[in-house]
Amino acid sequence: MVILSFMIQYMLRVNISIAIVEMLSKNDSNSTKTHGPRYDWNENQKNDILGIFFWGYIITQIPAGRFSEIFGTKIVVGTGVLIASLLTVLVPMACNLHYYLIAVFRFCTGMSLGVLWPSIPPMATKWSSSTGTSMFMSHMFASALGAALTLPVCGYLIDNLGWPIVFYATGSIGLIWTTAWFYLIYDTPAQHPRINVEERENLERRNTFNMVKNYETPWKQILTSAPMWAYVGCNTSASIVTYFVLNHLPTYLDQILHFNIKQNGWLSSLPNIAKYIMAVVASYVAERLLKMKKVSKITIRKSCTTLMFGGTSPLLTGQAIWGDNRLVSILVFTSCLCLAGLGIPGYFSNSVDLSPSYSGTIVLAKLISLIVKDSRSFEQWGKVFWILASFQLFACIIYLTCASSNEQSWNPKRGGTDVEILKSDDKKEIDEMDNKEIQPIL
Repeated sequence: MVILSFMIQYMLRVNISIAIVEMLSKNDSNSTKTHGPRYDWNENQKNDILGIFFWGYIITQIPAGRFSEIFGTKIVVGTGVLIASLLTVLVPMACNLHYYLIAVFRFCTGMSLGVLWPSIPPMATKWSSSTGTSMFMSHMFASALGAALTLPVCGYLIDNLGWPIVFYATGSIGLIWTTAWFYLIYDTPAQHPRINVEERENLERRNTFNMVKNYETPWKQILTSAPMWAYVGCNTSASIVTYFVLNHLPTYLDQILHFNIKQNGWLSSLPNIAKYIMAVVASYVAERLLKMKKVSKITIRKSCTTLMFGGTSPLLTGQAIWGDNRLVSILVFTSCLCLAGLGIPGYFSNSVDLSPSYSGTIVLAKLISLIVKDSRSFEQWGKVFWILASFQLFACIIYLTCASSNEQSWNPKRGGTDVEILKSDDKKEIDEMDNKEIQPIL
């Protein structure tokens, strides 16, 4: 269900990215086939519709994480996806009524889906051990798999049934998933009625995170923590590239590389498939290395993060120079998101290392406010790629300089005083259980 939650989130998030290619009026005398109503929105209005989602997305990032830490992930995530699904079904109606109404709907959809990413880490700390965090959180990158499935399917639906069916179909799937989520999901092993006592005890004993539900948030210490800012810098840089691929790659493939809607859907999905495969493989390798105690946690975090940003920066530089070539563009975007999969065992799992109690809170807003002015001129797009490459280089440097895998001093302790230190016998028993293949039921 965690995997499906991120697939659903990205399905509701990226459906408009490919649908909007056919929602706009086109000055193309050779185009005789239409795929539904078209609207005379200019480039700025189109970008506003695509970008306003993220303004809503930013607003709920911090409160959602803290609400999940206090009230539980089940209610916060379930309610968010329910509202987003209902709004998605109503998108075609909103388009016919007024431009501002569709903008409001997408803003509210962003607010609703913004709760998901910061809400899952608090659940991860209850269902996984400290060495299993990377593997558990790799499922968060199932979002890429959701985009990979949504884009080509939407391409075929649009070509055969028109763009409105995309919103009816994806919204309905979201509503079905929400029903299953409320019935099947529980925040902790202790609350789950369908696992046996032995498995529940194993999961609880394997969990060595120090969690506190009610505690005053130490904002000053958090905001002056260098490792936390290293994480924020990486998250911001990675999010900007992801935002471009999710929202603007279909338009780029249409305007600059001139692929049709079916080809557009398939090619837009390739980077997301590569991202998910890399996230799962890299997380598995990182988890095995930690269990074997071959390398330290910070070595894994820094190695994966350096490969990720150190690789995407030169790739995007090449895109800025040769990006009007079809083959170069597909290879660059696929490789960039493939490397982004290293972020799960790298910087992203670092949020739980730094403070498991505030892992939801410090998944701060993804600052994806970069405004892309769409144009049929490759030179204009080239400037965007130079900026993206610079962000990746910046993230690589700041993470290597400031990152840490040590739990921070401002993370609250059990009982409000000292951390409970596990006895050596308990540690040995937990290590033995970590070697068993026990999977949490979600």
